Formats: sequence, C-alpha cells, structure tokens
Amino acid sequence: MQSLDLDSLRLTALPADLAPDLWELSAYDNDLTSLPDSLWDLGELRMLNVAANRIGEVSPEISRLTTLHTLDLGHNALTSLPDSLGDLTSLDRYLYLSDNRLTAVPESLGGLVKLRYLNLTDNLLTALPATIGGMAGLRELRLYGNQLTALPDSIGFLSRLRELHLRGNHLTELPPSLGRLSDLRELTLRDNRLTALPPEIGDLVALRVLDVRNNELTALPDVIEKLPALEKLDLRWNKRLKMPVWLLDLERRGCVVLT
Repeated sequence: MQSLDLDSLRLTALPADLAPDLWELSAYDNDLTSLPDSLWDLGELRMLNVAANRIGEVSPEISRLTTLHTLDLGHNALTSLPDSLGDLTSLDRYLYLSDNRLTAVPESLGGLVKLRYLNLTDNLLTALPATIGGMAGLRELRLYGNQLTALPDSIGFLSRLRELHLRGNHLTELPPSLGRLSDLRELTLRDNRLTALPPEIGDLVALRVLDVRNNELTALPDVIEKLPALEKLDLRWNKRLKMPVWLLDLERRGCVVLT
C-alpha cells in the first residue's frame, strides 16, 4: 500500500506525477480550486481526502475510482455533485460533503448501498431525494445546518441507521415511516419548527437520546414514556410545550429529562 500526505502545503494544484498504484491520497487544507484529470487514472485508490480547499466542481470521471471506500470533499465550494457519484459502489466507509454550497444531491446517491456514514451538514439542501432510502448500509446520517422542510417517507428503509442528526433545519413534521428505524440510538431534532412528533416514534425501541430542543412543540405523544432504552430526553426551549406528568416516571427510571 502506498500513501501520500500533502496536507497543509498551500498547494494550488496536485502534482502531475502521482504514482498510479496509490492507495491513499490526502491533500487536506490547501488552495486547490480544481482536481486534475490525471487523478481519475488512480485505479487502485481507496481513500481520497481533498477537504478544506476551494474546489468548485468534481468531474463525472470520478466514477473511474472504482476501489474508493472513503471520500472527503468537505469544506469546499461545491454547488452540485455529478450523477456519477452514485457509481462509486465500493464506498462503504465514509462520504463527507459537509460545508459546501449544495442545494441538492443527485438521486444516484441511493446506489451507495454499502456506505455506512454520510455527512451533508452545513449546506443549502431544501429536500432529499426519495432514493436515499436505498442506502441500506447507513449507520449514521448527518444533515444538520441545512434548509430541509420535510423528510422523504423512504427514510424508513434505512433499517441499520443508528444516528440521525437533523439539527438546524426547517422541519415542520416528521414522516410516520421514521418509526421503522428499529436500530436508531440517537435522534437529534434541535432547532427546527416541529409542532408535534408522530406516535410512531414509540416504535424506536433502541432509542437512547432524543433531542427536540428549540422547536414549537405543544404536546408529546405518550408513547415516549414506554421507550425502553431512552437515557436522555431534552425538551428545553419549547415555550408552548405542556409537560406531561409521566416525565417523572421517566426520571425515576434513570432517564435524564431536561425541561
């Protein structure tokens, strides 16, 4: 295995003579504005990190990196992604796309059925494609700091999901299909516009942390009291929320309740 570390060297371009048998390439924290065509010839590349640059677009030729398992394009200036990103079916570890200027993600992303971690935080997303439900391998999905107003029903097909982070969006409701996430351990909904939670939230039998701070809730479904694994419930800054009496029972059981 060959690894090349070019981090924090103030590079404005990648070297033209990259070894064709590279497995890992990191050029984090430079001044790159684009990626060279020669990069797509690295047919054995497993990990590519070009985060914290000024890259404005990615060529569709990225699909030629057929052995890639980790891709970090975070903290750049991307406004769109090529459809061919969904052809990277070897991606099974991490895909970082945080802190860009993305207003949408391609439907083809649903083809990344082995991917375990997807980070799309701090973008300009207003919606997710229904195909996201095809990403059956996801364990962690981070979407905070966007402009989402709703989630697709297909979110319920992410049966292996353990963490779902949705802080700082414009959500006004949640789909009932959320209740099918039977392995979900952490659900973060802070800083949205939710007025209610669906009763199906009571089906989240593995849920340990539920954070609904700073929403517009007026009531809670009683099924929350029965969540067997719940360890922390954060209800702060819901000014119109009427606190149910069963919160005391949750506390006696050992759950930390913050009001």
